[in-house]
Amino acid sequence: MMPSRAKYYLGQIVRHRKHTFRGVVFDVDPSFSNTDEWYAAIPEDSRPSKDQPFYHLLAENNDSYYVAYVSEQNLIADYSGQPVEHPDLPDLFGPIEDGSYPLQFQLN
Repeated sequence: MMPSRAKYYLGQIVRHRKHTFRGVVFDVDPSFSNTDEWYAAIPEDSRPSKDQPFYHLLAENNDSYYVAYVSEQNLIADYSGQPVEHPDLPDLFGPIEDGSYPLQFQLN
């Protein structure tokens, strides 16, 4: 397996390519790192390759806020400049600056 390089960065706002939600990246796995049950629940014809970065998002849609786990191939950058309203954002990030959120804690 070739090592993957993440396309998106912590604090960046992204959108899902197929579903109507957007969110802020708060963690990245270099390849799939969730359960086999979670992966099997994705319809076979829609399952992404496990050999790519997967992103943890503070996500939102018109109805709710949640945490999403999304493959890189299913994300696109969101350059709308519109803030994300997820209630957990202030725990990790500062106010939006130039279309992304600055980290508010020290990384190891």
